Formats: sequence, structure tokens, C-alpha cells
Amino acid sequence: MTKIIRTLTLLLLFAVATPHTYAAQESGSVDVKEIVLGHMADAYDWHITTIGGKHISIPLPIIIKSERTGEWLCFSSEKITEAMHEGQGSYQVFFYNEEHNGKIYEIMPDGSQVRPLDLSITKSVVQIWIVVFILIAIFLCCARWYRKRDAQSPAPKGFVGLIEMLVMTIHDDLIKGSIGEKHYRPYAPYLLTVFFFIFTTNLLGLLPIFPGGANVTGNINITFFLALCTMLAINLFGNKEYWKEIFWPDVPIFLKAYPVPIMPFIELFGILTKPFALMVRLFANMMAGHAIILSFTAIIFITWQINAFIGSGLTLLSFCMILFMNCLELLVAFVQAYVFTMLSAAFIGMAHPEHEAH
Repeated sequence: MTKIIRTLTLLLLFAVATPHTYAAQESGSVDVKEIVLGHMADAYDWHITTIGGKHISIPLPIIIKSERTGEWLCFSSEKITEAMHEGQGSYQVFFYNEEHNGKIYEIMPDGSQVRPLDLSITKSVVQIWIVVFILIAIFLCCARWYRKRDAQSPAPKGFVGLIEMLVMTIHDDLIKGSIGEKHYRPYAPYLLTVFFFIFTTNLLGLLPIFPGGANVTGNINITFFLALCTMLAINLFGNKEYWKEIFWPDVPIFLKAYPVPIMPFIELFGILTKPFALMVRLFANMMAGHAIILSFTAIIFITWQINAFIGSGLTLLSFCMILFMNCLELLVAFVQAYVFTMLSAAFIGMAHPEHEAH
């Protein structure tokens, strides 16, 4: 039984392993904060595992504009990593600043440290491209199936049938129902893309090993961009009734003009709060799920250092909780993609109100 529990522990260690995790194990201490935040943070390389104290990672290209020379530089992240491990502190004048979430900083001639313009291909960027290629492959496969059929052919089964069910559910029940029959068509491609991107990204984020494991939707920058796209879709194409409801709503004159335009101010503020709610909702839910799973895993390492008997019991309990949380996260992966798409469609629909004739 003890061997089985130790095996489960090793598997969990492999699942959440980062270089900081192994360093903590070798030093005899476990830094839960480092394990959780280190695993969820973005990185300039993709850490796979550690064998015999050697970290196996996929180095990624670093693309930065030097503040010293103004030149664009491109090199492998492995060069900075090796320079810092060899005690040089930096590669040329570039290094990872651990005080600023491991971002690249540059040492200036006067000794100051500045953040250069950074367009590097990070772990999250690679994960996004993996999702893009997966979605292209899925829909090209489905398109090939439909090209060989006609309107009289039976409904698809298997994987193609599953994708059709998801597309029709989101398209007919959610997008068309929220925006309306007259205005939904221009927005359907965007909203379907958002749904499948978030859903696929969430599922890949639950995989503990490459090509999954990156916490893309738990990155506030990604959710900010998605919310920004929705805000532009709402406000750039809203009709005149939508803007009338913002600047001249059907309320008493003292609420919209004199002495202070209270309602227009509130409505203008709502233009920002709607996408902000989308951004924070997706970010917080996905980050919290990853943090809980990693925290349950960290309990195993802590209790094994205290006592083998206690560690054996809590390892089994933590493993069961991790399985439960992963199953729950599978549901959350779909729910968060559905909710983001539903709210985006609802907000877009609110930008196309129909004028009621009296």
C-alpha cells in the first residue's frame, strides 16, 4: 500500500513539477506559494520534467528591443537560463527578475534595471497557437465530412455529430436567442470562435503535461483581450436606439440633464463595467480552479515531510480530492466558455434594441 501511495505522490509531483518545486524538495522544504504561482505563471520556456536533477524544458524564442541600443534582439531563452545557473547573473545584460514575476530586465550602464519592450514567444503564446491548430484541424475535418454529404444525408455521428451539436446549441439557442433574429448573423462567427477557443483552452489547461498545462484563461491579459473584443463589438456597431438609451434615456429630465446628468454618467460607466465583469469572471474562476488543485497536491509534499503515516493517509485523501476537482474543472471548462459567450451575446443584443411603436 505504501508503494502505491508513493507512486501516486511521484505522479502528482510530475504533474505540478517546476524547477522551483524540485529545488524546494532538495532543500527539504515546500513553498506552497511557489508551487502554485510558479505553475500558473507564464514562462519563457516550457518545463517538462526533471530527471536526475536535470531540468528538461523546451526553450522558447525571446524577442526584445534593447533600451541601450534600440536594436531588436532574438535569441533562445536557454541562454539566459544557462547564464543564471552558471552564476553569471545575466546573459549579456539581460536577466530574469524574480521580483517582477520572472520577467526579462536589462541592466543599464548606470546600473539601473529597466524593462525592455518584450514581444517574446512565451508559454501562453505557444499554448494559444496549439489551440488554434487544434481548432483548425477539428473544423477542417468536419468540413471535409460535410462536403461529401448533401441535405438528404443522415445526421452525422461520433465526433462530427458532437461538434455539430455544440455548434447548433451555441448558434441557435444562445446567439440567435440573445441577439435576435434580425441582428445575430454578423456576430455569430465571432461568438462561436470565442466559445470554442475558451473551451479548448480550458480543457488543455487541465492536462498536467505538454502540450497542456498552461494557464491561459487564468491569465488576466488574455481575458482582458477577449473582453476588449466584446466591448468593441458592442459599442462600434450599436444602433441609434442603444446610444439614445445611454445619452438620453426615457427618465425624468432632472435625472438626465439638470442639474447633473446622472443617468448618462451611469450608463457610460456601464460601458466599461460590462467587459470588466467578463474579464474578471473568466480569469478568477479558471485561476481559482488551478490553485485549488495545486494546493491539494502541495498538501501531500508537506505531510510526507512531517510523518510517513500521516502523509500516507492524507496522500490518499488529497488524491481523491484532486480527482474530484479535475472532474469539476471539466464542467467548469464548459460552463465558463458558455457563460462568457452568453453574456457577450446578451450585451451585444442590448446594443440592438428595437424601437417600440406606440
